Amino acid sequence: MALFEALCGRKCKIPLYWSELSESKLVGVDLIRETEEKVKIIRDSLKATSDRQKSYANLKRRDIEFNVDDHVFLKVSSWKKVLRFGRKGKLSPRFIGSYEIIERIGLVAYRLALPPELEKIHNVFHVSMLKWYRLDRSHVIPHAEIEIQSDMTYSEEPVKILARKVKELRNKRAPLVKVLWHRHGMEEAT
Repeated sequence: MALFEALCGRKCKIPLYWSELSESKLVGVDLIRETEEKVKIIRDSLKATSDRQKSYANLKRRDIEFNVDDHVFLKVSSWKKVLRFGRKGKLSPRFIGSYEIIERIGLVAYRLALPPELEKIHNVFHVSMLKWYRLDRSHVIPHAEIEIQSDMTYSEEPVKILARKVKELRNKRAPLVKVLWHRHGMEEAT
């Protein structure tokens, strides 16, 4: 039914049909009964629409559970205007971390061990803001191995030359060399 009809209890009269429409006047009990029927029809329609949308949403939904001592990434895209994590704009990270789960609180909330930089943030998060991270020790570089200079740079040392090639340009030749670097695997050779 039209919104006007639901609110006012009668069909909308436009100038074309004023002479043709003749509605009976409703009073007392009849008015209340008809209003209750219209409210019931509207409620049923809203329930059907809600159930349909819920069924679409539930197709993509999956229950996620984490254990204590698991590592997770933390979703920060909703905090972009509150806190800045590195770059701003399109290149800003969607997830930060990884952080360890200290405790499970209820069915869908977890307490994380956050670093001191994030002490202003409450450390309990909904499961929808967490993304599972499989802890891989090769991702972590010990601080003792890297010597950082005062300008926050460090030097890379070549270990071995893996391949050589000469690239032919229009009027010159450019020698190319593939180098394996210290503290890097074969897939990170440049």
